[in-house]
Amino acid sequence: MKINRQAMNKITMIAATGIFFIFYTEAAAAPAMLPNITIGVGEANSPQELSQSLQMIFLITILSLAPSILIMMTSFLRLIISFHFLRAALGTQTMPSNQILVGLALFLTFFIMSPVLSNIKTNAWDPYQNNQITQAEAFDLGVIPLKEFMVMQTRDEDIKLFMDLSGRAPLESDAQIIQELPLHVVIPAFIISELRTGFIIGFLIYIPFIVIDMVVASTLMSMGMMMLPPVMISLPFKILLFVLADGWNLIIGQLVQTFRFG
Repeated sequence: MKINRQAMNKITMIAATGIFFIFYTEAAAAPAMLPNITIGVGEANSPQELSQSLQMIFLITILSLAPSILIMMTSFLRLIISFHFLRAALGTQTMPSNQILVGLALFLTFFIMSPVLSNIKTNAWDPYQNNQITQAEAFDLGVIPLKEFMVMQTRDEDIKLFMDLSGRAPLESDAQIIQELPLHVVIPAFIISELRTGFIIGFLIYIPFIVIDMVVASTLMSMGMMMLPPVMISLPFKILLFVLADGWNLIIGQLVQTFRFG
């Protein structure tokens, strides 16, 4: 019986080895199904092919710059600066987190910019999709609503600064500003104007919370409790004040109303 078991084990090992080599040989003989990906520059057979290639490169470039366009050319900049000042004034360190603040600012940006996006879709994207205008005309028509929005939020002093730096003569009327003011003047003027507005809003947000810090610090000093950090005591009162005043509703409502539309 013992001999039969040893013989059976040897036969099983030989059979398993044979099956393994059979499947391995078939797998090695089968052609490998691997994707063939090539990137190269060839000769275009027609001007249309070259134009399509350039359009694709232009589209990829726009997509790579989309985060910068979203941050620097919309209402996002003012919103995120104000939210960070609010968190610093409350003294809650990392609450709300950066992800929450960025997400809130992003959705508020879509809400504020919806008239501009609707105007771009109606006047530029839909006619281009229907082959009524060319790509260059669609770009020119699509930039106008965005340029109007940025000019409405930008101070005249900031526009004049970059007009002087670029060596351009001052424009005479508002209509001429929208039509002839170049983007390389509008965008930096809009950015520094939004930074200024965001810092002003941050200063106004800080005032009530600074008052609470001063009251708590003075109270602790008068009680002789020098070793107790005033921030530890003032933080619950600041959060309580913010909740009782319905702070998020108040601040977001006022922030949205600070943007001007024609």
